[in-house]
Parts: sequence; structure tokens; C-alpha cells
Amino acid sequence: MFDFPFELDDFQKEACEYISNGESVVVCAPTGAGKTVIAEHAIHCALKSGNRVFYTTPLKALSNQKFNDFSQKYGADKVGLLTGDSSFNRDAQIVVMTTEVFRNMLYCTNFGSITDNMQNVKYVVLDEVHYMNDEERGTVWEESIIYCPTNVQIIALSATVANADKLTEWINTVHSKTKLVNTDFRPVPLRFYYFDSSQPNTLLPLLAPGGTLNKKIRPEKKSFKRGRGGKLLQKSVVKDVVRNLHDRDMLPAIYFTFSRKKCDEQMEKCADLSLVTPKEQKEIQQIIDDYIAENPYLYKNKHIEYLLQGVASHHAGLLPSWKMLVEKLFQKGLIKVVFATETLAAGINMPARSTVISSVSKRTDEGHRMLTASEFLQMSGRAGRRGMDEVGYVTIVGSQFQSPEEVAELVLSDANPLESRFSPSYSMVANLLQRFTVDEAKELILKSFGYFSSNSRLSGLNLQLEDIKAKIEENKEFKCWCKLTNDDVLEYNKIKDMYVQNRRICKTIRRQEKGKKRPFPPEALEFEKTVKGQLHKMQSYQCDTCKVYKKHIKAIELLKRYQIRETQINKEIEIQRDIFWNKFIAHKNVLEQFGYIKDDYPTDKGKTVSQIRSENELFLAEIIFSDILNDLTPAELASVICAVTTEDMRAEMYMGLPLSQKVRKTLNKIKDIRRRLDRAQNDNNIDDDMYINSYYCALIEMWSNGAEWDDIVDQVEMGEGDIVRCFKRVIDVLRQLTTIDNVPDTLVYTARDAIDSIQREPIDLD
Repeated sequence: MFDFPFELDDFQKEACEYISNGESVVVCAPTGAGKTVIAEHAIHCALKSGNRVFYTTPLKALSNQKFNDFSQKYGADKVGLLTGDSSFNRDAQIVVMTTEVFRNMLYCTNFGSITDNMQNVKYVVLDEVHYMNDEERGTVWEESIIYCPTNVQIIALSATVANADKLTEWINTVHSKTKLVNTDFRPVPLRFYYFDSSQPNTLLPLLAPGGTLNKKIRPEKKSFKRGRGGKLLQKSVVKDVVRNLHDRDMLPAIYFTFSRKKCDEQMEKCADLSLVTPKEQKEIQQIIDDYIAENPYLYKNKHIEYLLQGVASHHAGLLPSWKMLVEKLFQKGLIKVVFATETLAAGINMPARSTVISSVSKRTDEGHRMLTASEFLQMSGRAGRRGMDEVGYVTIVGSQFQSPEEVAELVLSDANPLESRFSPSYSMVANLLQRFTVDEAKELILKSFGYFSSNSRLSGLNLQLEDIKAKIEENKEFKCWCKLTNDDVLEYNKIKDMYVQNRRICKTIRRQEKGKKRPFPPEALEFEKTVKGQLHKMQSYQCDTCKVYKKHIKAIELLKRYQIRETQINKEIEIQRDIFWNKFIAHKNVLEQFGYIKDDYPTDKGKTVSQIRSENELFLAEIIFSDILNDLTPAELASVICAVTTEDMRAEMYMGLPLSQKVRKTLNKIKDIRRRLDRAQNDNNIDDDMYINSYYCALIEMWSNGAEWDDIVDQVEMGEGDIVRCFKRVIDVLRQLTTIDNVPDTLVYTARDAIDSIQREPIDLD
């Protein structure tokens, strides 16, 4: 085992030993426990043996951070970087990359053969493997594990999850011998506090010594004040919270809130708290001056004055380069409070003594919901700096939207289990059928974690089924003292219903004929005779005088209802059990319909789909093969690609800047393509998104034609970070147009020119 300059914890020693013994390992430990040391052991083993190691992360920002860390530690010549935007020293012994890039390598997409890609690779580190839970991107981790060559050791590093044993068992099944190292050990223990606005000058311990809720904590009362125009505003407590942390030497802190706007507002409110000394302020100014000299477009940034007061905000609406400055100052201990959205909990190296969680509920597309235990653990786990703090502090801010009991329950909850997000796509289908038969592809699909864990995934339905079966048996066992079968009782019930109905008709006829001066119609007399016969037949059944008849008929009705429900649940279980394969077949059917697959093998067009990475690969392929992009200028091409890659639902409003005529006409043609594809997808129960969102189109066309950044930003209310992210997505798709097969040369050249026109400060900075 490699000698580290410090004593390893027991779980680190155990994991390193497994790696040295040639085994794959899943390491599940709290945030901040020191999982990176285990990855570094694999790196040392690779360097010593002359092999290579891939280090994958879920985020480009994390990949960039690891690349810089490893370059300083092991030497720039030994470290490479591969992300969607960057390719540097790709044949190095240590290559840092996003997990998507690793998955694409295994698919042989744009990176050459697997043999070339994985040459001398002995270890693959899958950092933050709990991202398998991610709704949109989780499938990437499953694919990476399924397709990773079995001679490569996997080092999967995960935050605390409830079913780490299931994950390990699955990797052991689909890949190679894998051991689990699972620990709840935290080198810096956490202490939990609660801020009660009725006691603004203190922080209350959340839990009593026995682990129960502190009885001194009271539920928050509704507290509002009047704003401009008499509008009711909720009272802000952020200054009181930060002041308490400052007075108790609990800074620096990450203050988590779930709104970008609130991040900025809270930063502004705390700017006058005098959190930094004059000496620190001078140091901050020097770092800002040096940084802006390298990035002059940040000169007018309105947040500079707040950095000088030791506070900052950090969220997706800010420029990446600005967030890097905030991170740099925070790491040096010069920023005392960062107001951040939960994305900061995803592994960026910003060590803090405290974390503050402004609410244990958040707004989602489906409405407000409580934080999951894993989300809470991820955020609270950022508190406590190893080697610097004896304890980390977590403060939960009281709110009228949550009870103290709910907060205590969340703090004491175990982590959530990992759930499969595996979902076949057009690209996956084309890739698999390019290399495997349909039967072999099915075997691979059935290797997914989702299929492996289907028993637990279907546990809710199975429980319902057990309950229904018990009720069916209960109602089947109804004892008829007359020893009549259910069919006998149903026959009696049918005669009874008919008699009651016909008797009502007889009475109606008698009433209508009364007073009429004519004989009673013979047909009516015959009908009454028939009804009397029905009465006698009904009275011949023992049910007619049975005291439990109503209970018996109710049991029969319930039995029928439960049997129908049993059939429905069984059908749903079959659908869910084979859901991944059914989705695969559905996507294959649509690809065949549009000529991308023939005789279970991709056509030339199908090979193009296999190389595309987008929300809906077939949609983009159809746009390419329609030839409607071929006559566009670089700026027009960027504008059109922007429309089909923008998923931001907030950007569906009208911006006011007109689209150029050619872009507008092209988008109208793309709408026809979407309509045609939509019909095919609906017929096959496929719900893959197809975007045509023109909000940013005019902006990127202006930018591509040479507009200044300030002119672009002034056109919209969106954050600069949103614009950068949108433009980067466009670059990603344009770059694909230059590398995938069957794209006309003219379009390739136009795409390259478009990339060059977009890639300038601040877009070209990560």
C-alpha cells in the first residue's frame, strides 16, 4: 500500500487493500470523509506499475478542479483532461474526464475503438457515483459500468446511500469481483442547531442529549411585514443568522437557499455586517484586481463591492469565471459567507466550518416538497474542514412552512436508496445493434441496475398484489349455510333485480290505465302474469329468506372487483419488469420506420444517430438529413441549433428581439419534422423531448456576428451564467456536427466557423 504522509482511517485502509489485491470496490462514506485518498491510492498504483487510470466526475467544473489538483500533485505531463469542451494530453497516465465522455469512449463514439481508448487502463474511478439517482443523466453511470471492460478495476466513490450493498452486488454481477466498504464515519463530526426567530440572539441545539427534539424550540409563527405598495413580505432573518455565526466563531459558512434571486438578496442584506478585517479586505482587493486584469469583462460586475465585505453568492445564473473567483476567495478564507443554491453541494472544493440550510422544503416543477434525506446529507456534509475544525456546524433556519419535528426527523433520517434512471435512447439502440445481435442487446439491457433491482423497484406493486390476493381469499371463503355456490346467488340476484324492475313497470301501467273507460289491455294482464311467475321463482330460492344474503352478495361483488384489480396489477408488474426492453424495442421500431435500422442493423444514417449526443438524437439526425441547415451562415446555424438545444422552460417567454428571416423559415421547417416524429413517438409510447425554443436565438446570432458581451447581457433578464450555459450547449452540438459521419462538408465548415465565432471571452472559459 502506498505510504501517505498521514495515518489513514480504517475504511480507507480497507478500500486500498482491496484495490491492491486487484478487486473493484464501492466506497460509500459521508461527504468530507476522505474518499479521494482511495482514488489517489489507485493513481499511485497505476503510476508505479506503468498503467493508466481514468478519473471520471459528473461535472465539467469538478473535472477541471481535479485536473488542476492532480497536475500540481503528480506533474502536468502525467495528467490529461477530456470534457465536452476540452481535450488535453489524452494519452497521459492519469486522464480526468466527465462520466459522459467515458461512456462515449466505451461506445466507440468519436474516440476510436475500445481497444485504443482503454489501452493500458487499469483503473477507472467513478467519483460521485450516487449521481445514478439523477433524473436526467443517471443512465450514464449504469451504461459506463455495464460496458466497462472486465479487466479494468472500478473504484466507485459514493456519498451515503441506503442500498450500497445492492449496488455492489450488481457491479459484482455485471462487471467483476467487487467489494463494499461502507462507513458512516465522519472525521469531523456535525453538530446541529436551529434558529428560532423568536429568539434572534441565540442558536438553539436542535437535539436534546437523548437524541430527541430540544423542547426549547417552538414552531415559527407567521411573520410578515409590509413592502412597497402594501405588499406582504415574509420577514428576513438572514442577518440575525449570520451575526450569530460570526459572534460564535462559526464562519466561514455556506448558506444554502433554493432561489438564485434570494442568494443575491441575502448577500446584499449581509454586506454591512463587517465580517472581514481591513487587512483581509485589502487582500481581497488585490486578488480581485489581479483576476480582473486577466478577465477584463468582469470589471463592471456589480457583485465586486460585496466580495470586499466578505460575502458572495454562487449559483448557475453567474458567469463560470466569476464563480471561480468566489471559490478562490472562499478557499483562502477571505469570503466568510457564500449564499448558494444546492448545486454547490455536488463536490466543488469549498470547505466551510458551517452550513446553513434556509429551509427543509423546496419548490419543484410539481410544487413544494420536503428535502430528501440524501439531499440534506449532501448539503449538511459540507460543514467541517478536515485538519482545521474539530466539529462542523449545521444550522437549520426555522420557517412557518416546516415544523421543528419535521426538521428533527430529517436530521435523524437514513440516506435514501439509489434508484435506477436507466432509459434506452435512439443512440443506445443504434450503438448496441452496431455491435451486438438483438438477443445479445437484450442481455445487456437486462444487466441494468434497474432490472437487477426490479424486485425492490416493484415492491410497492408487489405489496398491493399481496394485499389484494389476501382479500380475494377472504371473500372466497364466505360460508353459505344453504351450501349455495356464488353462481346460485348471482342467479337469484339476477331474478330478483328483474322482478323488482318489472313490478315497477306493472304499477306504472295500472296507474296509467286507471280512470280510462276501457278494459285492461290483455298484453298488460299477460305481463303481470309473467311478473308473478318471476316472484314465485325468486321465492323458491333459499336466499329470499336468508339473513346473510346481503353479506354474501357483497362478498361476491368485492371478489369480482378485487380480481379485476389483481389482473391490472399483474399487467402493470409485467410492463414495469420489462420496461427497459419495451423502451428499447419502441425506439428500434421508430428507427426502422425512418430508415435508420434495417434487418436489425444500423444503416449509414443509423451510424450517424449512434454518434449523436443530445436530448433526442433522431430529431437532430432528421434535421441534419433534411438539408435545411446546409445554406445557413455560421451565425444563422448557431441560432437554429440554439433553438433545438434550449430546454430552459423559463426561456419560453417572448424576448422582443426579432429572428432573422432565414432562421425563422428554418425553424418552421423543423416544426414540420417535429410533428412527423411526434406522431411516430406517440404511436410507440415514447416521450423523448424535442425542443424548439427560440428565446436565445437572436442573442447567439448577435454574438456570433461580433456583438460585445455587455450588449448581449443587456437584452435579457436572464443571468449571465444561463446565457453562457446555453451557448456552450450550442457549441457542444456544433462540435458534434464536425465529427459525426454523413454530415455534408459545407455544414462541417460552417459549424467550425460558428464555433470559432462563439468561443471568445467569457464563453471560452470554464
